[in-house]
Amino acid sequence: MDENKEVMSNNFIHQFIEEDISEGGDYYGKKVHTRFPPEPNGYLHIGHAKAIFVDFATADKYNGLCNLRMDDTNPTKEDVEYVDAIKEDIKWLGFDWEDRFYYASDYFEQMYGYAVELIKKGLAYVCELNSEQMREFRGDLTTPAKSPFRDRPIEESLELFERMRNGEFEDGAMTLRAKIDLASGNFNMRDPVIYRINHMKHHRTGDKWCIYPMYDFAHPIEDVIEGITHSLCTLEFEAHRPLYDWVVENISAESKPRQIEFARLGINNTVMSKRKLRKLVEENYVSGWDDPRMPTLCGLRRRGYTPKSIRSFTDQIGLSKVNSIVDYSFLEHCLRDDLNENAKRAMAVLDPVKLVITNYPEDKTEEFEIENHPQKPEMGTRTVTFSRELYIEATDFMEEPIKKYQRLYPGNEVRIKSAYIVKCTGCKKDDNGNVVEVYAEYDPETKGGNTPDGRKVRGTIHWVNAADCIDAEVRLYDNLFTVADPEAGDEDFVEYINPDSLVVLNGCKLEKSLENAEKADRFQFMRQGYFCADSKDSKDGKLVFNRSVSLKDSFKK
Repeated sequence: MDENKEVMSNNFIHQFIEEDISEGGDYYGKKVHTRFPPEPNGYLHIGHAKAIFVDFATADKYNGLCNLRMDDTNPTKEDVEYVDAIKEDIKWLGFDWEDRFYYASDYFEQMYGYAVELIKKGLAYVCELNSEQMREFRGDLTTPAKSPFRDRPIEESLELFERMRNGEFEDGAMTLRAKIDLASGNFNMRDPVIYRINHMKHHRTGDKWCIYPMYDFAHPIEDVIEGITHSLCTLEFEAHRPLYDWVVENISAESKPRQIEFARLGINNTVMSKRKLRKLVEENYVSGWDDPRMPTLCGLRRRGYTPKSIRSFTDQIGLSKVNSIVDYSFLEHCLRDDLNENAKRAMAVLDPVKLVITNYPEDKTEEFEIENHPQKPEMGTRTVTFSRELYIEATDFMEEPIKKYQRLYPGNEVRIKSAYIVKCTGCKKDDNGNVVEVYAEYDPETKGGNTPDGRKVRGTIHWVNAADCIDAEVRLYDNLFTVADPEAGDEDFVEYINPDSLVVLNGCKLEKSLENAEKADRFQFMRQGYFCADSKDSKDGKLVFNRSVSLKDSFKK
């Protein structure tokens, strides 16, 4: 798609591809063909967004194709729920696999056939070492691995492998191993297991199979079958590339895909291991996979992140061959840039106190037209009403102001945004000394906040009309963890969960125009930050807004 062409910066992967497709290159005359192969055992997170962007946008850059393939070779944690969520997330990011949607399980029969082929070539054998013995016989840098079954006759391995498929053996009783090099300095090449027994029902094939291919064997075969030219994957697979190439070279297939690795995305103050994310969900540390504090794409979407902001983030951090950690604030920066340009403006008072304008007529109501975006007249205007009683932020009044405080205090003037200039005359307190009402007088000559006499008024505050404002729940989010790397120490990572990562404010007051806000609508609440209507909990009669990202506040307490 054209939008992605604009943001997909040149990188070392593109340089490799351009060499490959140039005249004389290994893929000259072929259409660039990539794939995104998630395992459907959890929801996608921001790290996957980088891989999605690399796979789909790279194909688009070269007018090629990108497949979506569910890598469902391990039935232990896989579920159709995750399949549907993955498809939804990719569509939301703006990418389309068109009619090229596949499952690894589509190829189980072909994978089995290729395994039989390797046995017949003397390149695979059935091994009866259990997992503990396999670790014991793995060897080290100076000692080769060993297996007493390595020289098993081909016919015997063929018979045992068929019996494995027929379900005659228990889990762990046997494996099929590739016969490569027991003394290799790359331990992935020391006769790796390529099939294991697992009597577990598969979410698509049911009980048809009780043996399943290992990822390192299945993945290159999937790429070969689909005609992938460039298999783009994260850096941890670099040491697995020799095995990938070995499988491709030793099966009877014409396609010869090239694997290229790039550094995976790491972000501070969060975790992105599916196992750890699942623990957060299953043990109720968060409300679900789509909790707005989660780094999942559905969580970020619910919080108010936009596809554009995430694509901008993944492009700007670039591609590298060295793993690194990106500061979460940079992701927020990309969102802030997008919303600053595209979000409508509105006024909301999160910690309300009543402001009574004592010299304003009690039976009078005025209407003011306010632009929805100060730099975008095409976004139109909205009508807000003004009357004697307003709500303002409690922090916009101090009976005894601190130094440089420019808001309401007795004797000081401020602009009521887009309405009038008012002068504070005092306040009313309850029996506990808490301010319950602030009093001021307005200057009728300053309609629109103007000062015809040229006097200087430094402070401007936002407000809502007490007569017609609407109540809402507002949720303020912070980092889920209190430390940059919650996985660094010996402690369980959940010990670092931030108890203040979610603050719920009830009784917030919003301008009336927001009562028709649709789910996932995004707004800049003046002086507060960027917010969106919660896609799950916000409904008629109960508005819920999530703070997506804060503004840069010039006033610090």
